[in-house]
Amino acid sequence: MAYSEAQKKAVKKYNEKNYDEVKVRVKKGSKDIIQRHANSNNETVNGMINRLLENEIPELKD
Repeated sequence: MAYSEAQKKAVKKYNEKNYDEVKVRVKKGSKDIIQRHANSNNETVNGMINRLLENEIPELKD
């Protein structure tokens, strides 16, 4: 299903209001390994990274 421009705008506005972004750089070839690991645990890469950070930094938990 394709998203309309209005939907894209609404999602962008919501994300800007509710989330900070952090860019992570990894060595060449690591991205595919990270993706496969997340997939093998039925997670998204973003979800996996958030889970790992929350386990390491308790203040991040909701």
